[in-house]
Amino acid sequence: MSRSRQPPLVTGISPNEGISWTKVTIRGENLGTGPTDLIGLTICGHNCLLTAEWMSASKIVCRVGQAKNDKGDIIVTTKSGGRGTSTVSFKLLKPEKIGILDQSAVWVDEMNYYDTRTDRNKGIPPLSLRPANPLGIEIDKGRFPQKDLEILFPGMSADFTSENFSAAWYLIENHSTTSFDQLKMAVMNLKKQANKKNEGSLAYVKGGLSTFFEAQDALSAIHQKLEADGTEKVEGSMTQKLENVLNRASNTADTLFQEVLGRKDKADSTRNALNVLQRFKFLFNLPLNIERNIQKGDYDVVINDYEKAKSLFGKTEVQVFKKYYAEVETRIEALRELLLNKLLETPSTLHDQKRYIRYLSDLHASGDPAWQCIGAQHKWILQLMHNCKESYIKDQKAWRCKAPQQVAFVEKLTKLVVIQLPNFWKLWISYVNGSLFSETAEKSGQMERSKKNARQRQNDFKKMIQEVMQSLAKLIRGALLPFSLREGELRQYGGWEMKSELSGQWLTHVIQTVRLSYESLTALEIPNDMLHIIQDLILDLRVRCIMVTLQHTAEDVKRLAEKEDWVIDNEGLTSLPSQFEQCIVHSLQSLKSVLDCKPGEASVFQQHKTQEDVCQLSIGIMQVFIDCLEQLSTKPDGDADTTHLSVDISSPDLFGSIHEDTNLSSEQRLLIVLSNCCYLERHTFINIAEHFEKHSFQGVEKITQISMESLKELDQRLFEIYIELKADPIVGSLEPGIYAGYFDWKDCLIPTGVRNYLKEALVNIIAVHAEVFTISKELVPRVLSKIVESVAEELSRLMQCVSSFSKNGALQARLEICALRDAVAIYLTPESNSSFKQALEALPQLLSGADKKALQEGLKIRKEPYERLLEELLNKFKSSMHLQLTCFQASSAMMKT
Repeated sequence: MSRSRQPPLVTGISPNEGISWTKVTIRGENLGTGPTDLIGLTICGHNCLLTAEWMSASKIVCRVGQAKNDKGDIIVTTKSGGRGTSTVSFKLLKPEKIGILDQSAVWVDEMNYYDTRTDRNKGIPPLSLRPANPLGIEIDKGRFPQKDLEILFPGMSADFTSENFSAAWYLIENHSTTSFDQLKMAVMNLKKQANKKNEGSLAYVKGGLSTFFEAQDALSAIHQKLEADGTEKVEGSMTQKLENVLNRASNTADTLFQEVLGRKDKADSTRNALNVLQRFKFLFNLPLNIERNIQKGDYDVVINDYEKAKSLFGKTEVQVFKKYYAEVETRIEALRELLLNKLLETPSTLHDQKRYIRYLSDLHASGDPAWQCIGAQHKWILQLMHNCKESYIKDQKAWRCKAPQQVAFVEKLTKLVVIQLPNFWKLWISYVNGSLFSETAEKSGQMERSKKNARQRQNDFKKMIQEVMQSLAKLIRGALLPFSLREGELRQYGGWEMKSELSGQWLTHVIQTVRLSYESLTALEIPNDMLHIIQDLILDLRVRCIMVTLQHTAEDVKRLAEKEDWVIDNEGLTSLPSQFEQCIVHSLQSLKSVLDCKPGEASVFQQHKTQEDVCQLSIGIMQVFIDCLEQLSTKPDGDADTTHLSVDISSPDLFGSIHEDTNLSSEQRLLIVLSNCCYLERHTFINIAEHFEKHSFQGVEKITQISMESLKELDQRLFEIYIELKADPIVGSLEPGIYAGYFDWKDCLIPTGVRNYLKEALVNIIAVHAEVFTISKELVPRVLSKIVESVAEELSRLMQCVSSFSKNGALQARLEICALRDAVAIYLTPESNSSFKQALEALPQLLSGADKKALQEGLKIRKEPYERLLEELLNKFKSSMHLQLTCFQASSAMMKT
């Protein structure tokens, strides 16, 4: 079932005013499916269907008839759509009438006029042309009844053309309320009209005096000839003589008026020619008018005149009309070329492009101007993009701006695309929906052809957009990611002098710029598949920004060694761990906008390779810092900074081994680095791992594990170096000290106290304690325990190497072993306890078998003198060394707390 048609709608009429029988062109929509479908056409209330000529569904040509109204609508009625409506109106102009008493240069038939619609003469009474108001003042009809006036003026009439005209009746009927001053004015008007007619008649008489004189001479000659012929005696009848006289009179009259009649014929032909020129002056003046209007830019006027001329003279057979119409076509063709050139000019606004396309459509230009414009705009945008790159490459050697040249180029390039592409896209959308021709073209014709052409060229336009996007992405890659282009593409889109790679900060700025451009293009409702290449570019830029930032972070971390001031706080830490953590946190914060995904973007860690690369770079940063610590710990003494070591006021320097005015020794630097390593392991590395997880880094466990292992290896290595530096001198002094003065375990005196070698060893251990305690209290147990292990192990070895002990020797050895063991009891470990036990076991037993058995059974035994002596000597040792051993007691209290 077919859909019902819309009612007719009239949207234009040309011309929009004129006198009766004017030919007009009606334009609109749904004006019928054919001549038979048109069943009604009225203009200003007059039926014009008889003269209507149906041209198309949007065009009808007809002639205006004798309308009832001066101005009215144009109503079209069709079988298919019914009665229509009109958005425009037609104004009917009334022709000027020539009265029967008015003088005219053209003969006016008083009794007839020519009806151009029916091609017939119609008679009208001459009195119908009488003036309506002879007095020239306002008529005010009185209220006197007509019957009373007839009684008052019997046999008279108020019609001033009647023989029985009564002026009084006329005045009473039409001017009963008129003032005397106005009546005086009416008298003056009558006098002026009379004088004007007299002057006009006199003028016409004066102009025809020569004719009157010639006519008078001719009549006189005829009269004289007749008198002469009457006196002659000529044979023949009087009839024959009269005919001869009349013939001679006729010939004489023809001779006299031949010149006058010739001038009249010439004047008539001239008048006819002028009438033709006046009637068709539109066509004759059209070529010149077209030139003038083109120069003024009034293309709408040219198009309207051309349409009018085409409808009137397009199919004419008159040669002069064909000649002038050919001139019109020549100028219109030149206009088509001019408009096409203007359409393809760049740059141009979307408004101008639409305007020129509509002009060319109205002029029925060949081809598809809209598609030509789209192609020209596409080439121009691509050329602008490449010109932008060439201009920046040309000036790169002389670049002096703050921002890097590549960054400025990307900003200029993206701005160019964001400005130019919307007009290009909107031009295509107008081409697709046919709105390019909504104001000028026929909806059923040009708009449908435009939509059909757009559907056929949709793939071609998609390729244009993709080419623009590819050029944008590759130009940016050539400036920032040249390694992502092939060799051939690099020659076309590259050419930059890569002195140094952009920093992560500038890459972040570039990413923000490209993201804003992507949002602007998305706002145009461009399909995502056409913008996918920009998304890939943004992803690669984000990945590259992360890599570069992490690389630069590693370089910054490496330079932290230069910032180490060796100033420690109460916990034995320098600012280095905090600086390292801040450096990592600042780097990750700078990457926050890069790591965050905007709508439509994918995570930078979606690719396994990116995860691995970021993980390795993160591990590399941690390793760089560990290497930095190792470098600081092994720096020669001569390279140490002349900085002051701050001492914790809560732990006074008991032995004065470290003062504020001394430079740091290598052992002190080792201790500071070890203290930092402990803090890094317990706090810093864990915090950094949390920051990595917060920013969605992958493989954080791996980063932390490898970093911790590397840190522990460094810590253990540095610790062993320090222990070796401190324990070896103490251990090495034991054997020479034991056998100083040719001491012999088999032949020695009764012990009187702990010998000096052991006291010296304890003092050296206390010195290490003081050094460590001054740097980091937390390192004291670890360091002292290890040194005690070394000393205990060496003492055990020395005891086991003695071949035999005398009783006094065994007592001396036991005294010294127990004194050392009791002095460092808080730092004993299973290894050191084992060494002391082995050392004691290597000594001869002082108790007998019975005493041992009783002691094991819990029985009291009587102490021998050597046992009491051992106890007394130990107490004496502890008393004498009480001041020195106080540090161990303080450490014990600290360890308990």
